[in-house]
Amino acid sequence: MDIQLKRGLLDVCVLAAIRNEDSYGYKIIKDLKPYVELSESTLYTILKRLETAKMLTVRSAEHDGRLRKYYHITAAGVRRIEDFKTEWREVILIYQFVIKEEQHE
Repeated sequence: MDIQLKRGLLDVCVLAAIRNEDSYGYKIIKDLKPYVELSESTLYTILKRLETAKMLTVRSAEHDGRLRKYYHITAAGVRRIEDFKTEWREVILIYQFVIKEEQHE
């Protein structure tokens, strides 16, 4: 898969993982595991990129005597998910065209 495409897909996956509630790194990885394998180093790179793009915010809170970073989606992050859904409809149409041509061979 094209690296840029995969990067964009992973960004949207991470945003979707925190869309309904704030979350932290380990839980995001666990929530995504049935769908995509994601290492901690990859996740934290994505989270930093999304924070820089103002698609999420970060807050620290104590949990079991340790500080844990919680990630919260912003309006820009929600818009990115919605944009992705629109873009993906176009990709599906292109895919359907490609496989239709193969079926007629």
